[in-house]
Amino acid sequence: MNKFSLSLFFTIVCSLAAVQTFAQFPGGGGGGFGGGRMGQPGGQRNGEKEKTFIPGTVDDDKPRGNGKISGLVMDSTSNKPVEYTTIALMDIKTGKPIDGTTADGKGKFILSKLAPGEYKLQYSFIGYQNKLSAPIKIEKGSDINVGVIKLSQDVRLLNEVTVTGQAALIEEKVDRLVYNAEKDITSKGGDAADIMRKVPMLSVDLDGNVSLRGSSNVRVLINNKPSTIVASSVADALKQIPADMIKSIEVITSPSAKYDAEGSAGIINIITKKNTLQGATLNMDVGTGNRSSNLNLNASYRQGKMGFNLGGFGRAMYNIRGAFNSTQQTTGQLGTTTTIQNADTRQAGMFGNYQLGWDYDIDKNTSLSASLRYGMRNMINYQDNLQTLSYINLLSTRTGRNVETKNLSGTVDANVSYTKTYKPNQEFSVLGLYSRNNNTNNFVAELLNGVDMQTITSRQRNDNLSYNQESTLQMDYQTPIKANQLLEFGGKGIFRNVNSDYQYYTTMGDNENYQISPIQPANTLNYDQNIMATYVAYTYASKTKWTLKAGGRYEYTFINAKFSNEQGSDLSDIPDYGVFVPSVNLSKGLKGGKIVKLGYNRRIQRPGIQFLNPNINSANPLNTSQGNPYLKPEYTDNVELGLSGQIKKFYMNATLFARQTNNSITSVRDVTQINTGTEANPVYQQAISSTFQNIGKEQAYGANLFTNVTLFSKWQLGGGIDLYHTYLTNNNASAIYGASNSGWVIGGRLFTSVTLKNGWGLQGFGGGRGRQINLQGYQGSFAFYNLGVKKDFNNKRGSIGLGAENFLNHPFKVRSESSSPILTQRSVNSMYNAGVRVNFSYRLGKMSLDGSGFSFGRRKKTINNDDQKGGGGDDSGGATQQAQPATGGATGGRPRQK
Repeated sequence: MNKFSLSLFFTIVCSLAAVQTFAQFPGGGGGGFGGGRMGQPGGQRNGEKEKTFIPGTVDDDKPRGNGKISGLVMDSTSNKPVEYTTIALMDIKTGKPIDGTTADGKGKFILSKLAPGEYKLQYSFIGYQNKLSAPIKIEKGSDINVGVIKLSQDVRLLNEVTVTGQAALIEEKVDRLVYNAEKDITSKGGDAADIMRKVPMLSVDLDGNVSLRGSSNVRVLINNKPSTIVASSVADALKQIPADMIKSIEVITSPSAKYDAEGSAGIINIITKKNTLQGATLNMDVGTGNRSSNLNLNASYRQGKMGFNLGGFGRAMYNIRGAFNSTQQTTGQLGTTTTIQNADTRQAGMFGNYQLGWDYDIDKNTSLSASLRYGMRNMINYQDNLQTLSYINLLSTRTGRNVETKNLSGTVDANVSYTKTYKPNQEFSVLGLYSRNNNTNNFVAELLNGVDMQTITSRQRNDNLSYNQESTLQMDYQTPIKANQLLEFGGKGIFRNVNSDYQYYTTMGDNENYQISPIQPANTLNYDQNIMATYVAYTYASKTKWTLKAGGRYEYTFINAKFSNEQGSDLSDIPDYGVFVPSVNLSKGLKGGKIVKLGYNRRIQRPGIQFLNPNINSANPLNTSQGNPYLKPEYTDNVELGLSGQIKKFYMNATLFARQTNNSITSVRDVTQINTGTEANPVYQQAISSTFQNIGKEQAYGANLFTNVTLFSKWQLGGGIDLYHTYLTNNNASAIYGASNSGWVIGGRLFTSVTLKNGWGLQGFGGGRGRQINLQGYQGSFAFYNLGVKKDFNNKRGSIGLGAENFLNHPFKVRSESSSPILTQRSVNSMYNAGVRVNFSYRLGKMSLDGSGFSFGRRKKTINNDDQKGGGGDDSGGATQQAQPATGGATGGRPRQK
């Protein structure tokens, strides 16, 4: 047993011992959070000081009798049972609780052995207004059924403020912002990236790469679970998630200690729609357009305590055209070289997502759930007639090539979870996860005669097979302490293995008899990264509407890496490392439902496969990229101050933030001499090569502002602005390689939605971002916009919609620039992304609103592996081959600089 296994075993044993101890802890079974609103223990209502009963605190000296009271507690709006409601028996004379109980999973309760007298019943549960009954007289032998008691939801819940008049759009919580995407009609037939462009604080570029407050170091989860496809490429993962199936997106800017330490800027959690109704249903969504078509089928069956869900999504992309041109100047061994490149580009692809889910309630307090998901991505990118004209002093060289890049992947995610609820808010869970992503990342280049640009003189090929595999075991326990405190702790082990196998081939003439290239040697990287983690978190809510969430998390990482062919490269000296990650969130409820928040957290960012992969990506030989397996994690400190609430008809959310990242993983660009021809007929040129090092430092501060309003109860308007200043440096003492840059970046979004009669609806969206500051230059600005119309019919069982996007731009151009003492590069990328699509949806099946037989009010537990730095799109530092050469534009091939 190795040192990691011993540490994990120790953590598990300690966690199990602690769980058994706390399960018997008298104060732990109180259900105190269920006894009143968070932040207002005792359920103060309109100045009346009501005392909340805590089960387990009954005065045993009180006289007993044989009277009984029973009843059923239900939600006044949905008519569903309110599970685990606290019912207190109040003495009318003293106003104090003398007995009580907790409702079961179906909302039913019984108070027995009651002495004769006159009493009142107080009903309380988190998220609902406390309710006090009329006097009830108990006589000897009384058996009183009070019937159905309906509780109203508390719209003034401190730690979760729902926007008045726009509940379907934005929710503000203590540590996150929730964007509810269910009513978005313009994204029908789109993917997750289309939704994320509308979320406050997020920015999604033309390739689908996501950034939060200007940082691309975010962790993306799907239903609170990680996936190895996200670790491989965030942009490609988003293409696999249909927009129609997204319920909401959570932006967690200040994660608590319960979350993994990964994600320098924060965590993005994509919540998909789930069917909680009994019966059988079948949902179908089909759409087609000039650039893509999609088909989505989702079937659910629930009966009694058991439920199944089977779904499949497929999307085909076609007619995706682009073009680019770039000019770069390098200074190296061959002197000063000026190179001009241009080409037309094409893309075609298929995406699929298929999943099976199962859950079973063993009893009213115990549940078991499991799911299996398979995702696939087949993308083929073409560079047609990539022409290169190089000037070396007074000599010129003209070359050409056609490049076909294949990026194929398959991902399997399997997880199982067990949850045991002892009493309200006292819960123990065990979770297991297995995830594996297999990736094929190849390119074939046809080298063309430099005279006619048609004759094939030779071919080059690079095969890169890789996989990213994770196995995870996690245990969590939480228990209330008194009525206004909550304690959480747990342990977790992640076993991760990354493997990258790469080879290079060449052939002479117009044939496919490939031989192993003697210019670039083949190799295989095997990289094990095992993580042991433990955490403790504490929540306190005061009577004056203060809420404190504080905690700490410790993670220790074990590294074991090696090459199959060392060739002088020794990875055995990569050190193991540990890190302590604190998190503090403080909020205060103000008058009028407003809330102010202050948060601090420390985060780490481990390098993912995009940054580790040593394969040299030379689809464009004049702009190559390569990962670095010696990379260490980077560390970020974040501070934020936010204010949100209703100002007349407007909901406002304003946040100030600042962050500093040390040991930053930074792109380093150098000039090298390469042979772009063959061994027999060499053609030497100067190229730009990119890799990564832990030499960077990044500072950023700025503000996010979001607002929305509902007019005439039918028209919704909203928008936001993101403004921040960034400073970057690579701390390199060399005058040649040292670089720093700073500047302001602005972005924003604007949307509108109108609900019309007879099931008609209209919606529009526009957004974009200005110049992005990079270490050695900038990335050009970009924008998106779309319009949509939808018609519901057959009692909203079906709908048909029409959407159009970017219809005034053909093409949309992005200009970018990079510079240093040894190189300059300017590029223009043209995107032909105007589109139109028609979507049809229909739902079949019989449904029942009575879901109480299987829900019991419990949250299904899931695993969060939030610990790797990952990139997105096709500029991921060697993890994916490039559809276009490294021109520094939005769709260019070089690794993006910070």
